[in-house]
Amino acid sequence: MEHEPTSLQRMKTAASPEQRFHEYLQSRGMRSTRQRQVLLEQVFAEHDHFDADQLIEKLPRRGSTDYVSRPTVYRTLGEFVDAGLLKKFEVDGRSVYDFDYGYPDHDHLHCQTCDRLIEFQADGLEQVLRQVAEQHGFRIKSHTLIVDGICEECFKARRRVPQRVDRI
Repeated sequence: MEHEPTSLQRMKTAASPEQRFHEYLQSRGMRSTRQRQVLLEQVFAEHDHFDADQLIEKLPRRGSTDYVSRPTVYRTLGEFVDAGLLKKFEVDGRSVYDFDYGYPDHDHLHCQTCDRLIEFQADGLEQVLRQVAEQHGFRIKSHTLIVDGICEECFKARRRVPQRVDRI
């Protein structure tokens, strides 16, 4: 999935993602394994949107001491979501993961041509959601908004530049 470096500023948190995940594991009587640590390091090395296959491509191959199996990747990504570290949402039928812990609430523009996700914040949108929820006696827990369309670069690329032959 193409991405654009995030324009969102990381917020100050009481604990690092690693500390928060270890607290999550301890609260459930689970062990901190080497495979979980490898995934934690890889996922939080840089802010990026990704799916499980893209993560697996970045991991050490079978035979390496840091090898992580596909089922372990899927299970651990679920644990990261449960721990509040990642948010999972669907884009074109694929599960995509984004940072949740340490970043402000935000939404996404999705280019249907290049598959890029662009993060944005819109205070007015939050206000509209609160008003709609209030009208319906609804309490918002969270929301995910993905706006599909075409990014500027893809739109420009689709416009054909007139050629000399066109003037004949």
